[in-house]
Amino acid sequence: MNQPPPLSKRTIRRHQLREIVPLADTTIYDMEQRGDFPQRFYLTARTVVWDLAEVEAWLDERRRASKAKTIKRAPSPDVALRKTRPIKG
Repeated sequence: MNQPPPLSKRTIRRHQLREIVPLADTTIYDMEQRGDFPQRFYLTARTVVWDLAEVEAWLDERRRASKAKTIKRAPSPDVALRKTRPIKG
């Protein structure tokens, strides 16, 4: 039995992207510039969108990488070096 053709591509705007991917706009922009996040594209001179399928694929890849522990995590801060509320001891 033949599969029906996929529905037309769905795009999302910035506010929808922020609901799906809870990252700051600057973080998303920086990741796009490095090639680590799906690229936005312009529908009009003032309307920017992302391909929903690309964003969902990126999330799936991040989930797999997280489970495989291949994502480099930020080091824990050394609270003894804080200038305010230093740890005494």
